[in-house]
This record gives sequence, C-alpha cells and structure tokens, in this order.
Amino acid sequence: MPKRKTSWLRTIQAVLWSFVGLRKNSEYQQDIEKLNPFHIIGVAIGTVLLFVLGLIALVNWVVVQPIGL
Repeated sequence: MPKRKTSWLRTIQAVLWSFVGLRKNSEYQQDIEKLNPFHIIGVAIGTVLLFVLGLIALVNWVVVQPIGL
C-alpha cells in the first residue's frame, strides 16, 4: 500500500497547531501516518527561527520608540 503524499501546506498547518497546543487526537494520528518526520522537523525549526526573529524585531521596535511624556 503506497503512502499518500502530503503537501507542505499540511505539514506547516500541523506544526502551527502543535505550537498552539490545540489538536484533536484523530488529526494527530492522521499526521503521524501521513507526514514525513524530516519535513516536520524542518518546518518546526524554520517556524521557531521566524518566531524568535519576530520577537527580537518587536523588542527592538519597542525599545527605539520615544517615550511620549
């Protein structure tokens, strides 16, 4: 029985739902069966990197803003 190929969009969606922590057990089981673990790891590392860079940019933007007293 050949495995069904899943899209990168489905992998990204699964990783984002896992970051939020809201996931149905049935959908989790489907992801385990269908998704490639190497794709999940790659998307997770990329997502964490974007999240950290976004936080750094936000902190730099807040710190540079003048205080309006």
